Amino acid sequence: MSSESRLYTFSQDTKDALRKFRLGTSRSNEPQAVIYEIDKKNLEIKQDEEKTVYKTLQDIGDDLPDHSPRFVLLSYPLTLSSGRLSVPYVMLYYLPVTCNAELRMLYAGAKELMRNTAEVGKILEIDSAEDIEEIPEKLGAT
Repeated sequence: MSSESRLYTFSQDTKDALRKFRLGTSRSNEPQAVIYEIDKKNLEIKQDEEKTVYKTLQDIGDDLPDHSPRFVLLSYPLTLSSGRLSVPYVMLYYLPVTCNAELRMLYAGAKELMRNTAEVGKILEIDSAEDIEEIPEKLGAT
């Protein structure tokens, strides 16, 4: 067992929600995203308080905090240059340049555990809400 899995925790409800989101978005024809945060008191990784499922990249950017990191799970349907439809399931690792060192370390330590628990294929690192607009190009959209 890795040290990360002993330090950080996921409730069973959170694990179930992660699985349900991953399976429920795999065939979606519209973008869907959820935001996860780490509770600093007990180091539990959980969905943000509103439990919102975002449908646009703009909405995600509007709700990301200015000075605190977040994990964003994103299912983003797009058409590849070959003309084939693809629905990549990725994690956005949002780490604003203005966040303090303690939060940077907290989220850096949980990044791989979150990736493995959420079963995402790729992590995209972003450091500002404006970077979200570039996600389609990073995923290979035409």
